[in-house]
Amino acid sequence: MRCFHLIIMICVLTSLTAVSADAKSLKRSDMEKTGNVYWDIRSEKKKLSLTFDDGPHPVYTEAVLDVLKQHNVKATFFCIGSRIDKYPITAKRIVEEGHEIGNHTMNHVYFHRLKRKDILQELHSSAHHIRSLQPEGDKLFRPPGGSLNQTAFKSILKEGYHIIMWSWNQDPRDWKRPGKGKIVRHVVSHARDGDIVLLHDGGGNRRQTVEALKEIIPQLKKQGYTFVKVSDLIGQDSGPFHIQ
Repeated sequence: MRCFHLIIMICVLTSLTAVSADAKSLKRSDMEKTGNVYWDIRSEKKKLSLTFDDGPHPVYTEAVLDVLKQHNVKATFFCIGSRIDKYPITAKRIVEEGHEIGNHTMNHVYFHRLKRKDILQELHSSAHHIRSLQPEGDKLFRPPGGSLNQTAFKSILKEGYHIIMWSWNQDPRDWKRPGKGKIVRHVVSHARDGDIVLLHDGGGNRRQTVEALKEIIPQLKKQGYTFVKVSDLIGQDSGPFHIQ
């Protein structure tokens, strides 16, 4: 009987260890070696991508779009599905003006806390709203906080998504509202070929981001940089990834 109880305890501990390991967020080194996640695309061409998270917002996304239009720049917006549903006119404008929308979950949830069925529900619900505006698809995905565990990672790749993070040197933490000047200095001084720049057009007051953008674009253009959508940066012919 004592042996039986020991076996049961070992099985329970093994199961708990497996659950704990699966719930743990993957490190960049864990994901990078798969080749299925992008932080940047280094090349000899001075191209970079501006990306905006957590919108659409009826004030700040509209203001961002005005700046992009003024400078003839295309960008990628990682939108929250519930906000597309709430602000469809702004979301529609993103696509109509030549930008692209990527999937940022339906409700801005952290996937490492969810079971697979809930992960898929978040993905599919958001994708439904995106495809109503962007029929060619939404196969760019950015996880909130950049956090994924093994279950989420495999689930997303099996759905055919490119997982888009951001360059380690291009997170000015604009969401903390450090001041327009700090945002501008960070992005401009750290610019490198193939950067994916992380900015926000939703989730709070983004006036500093809008004002910073008015200076970031002309300063980087003066340095010889051109701005492209993420899909163009990673290459349109590199179709969706799948994992076995």
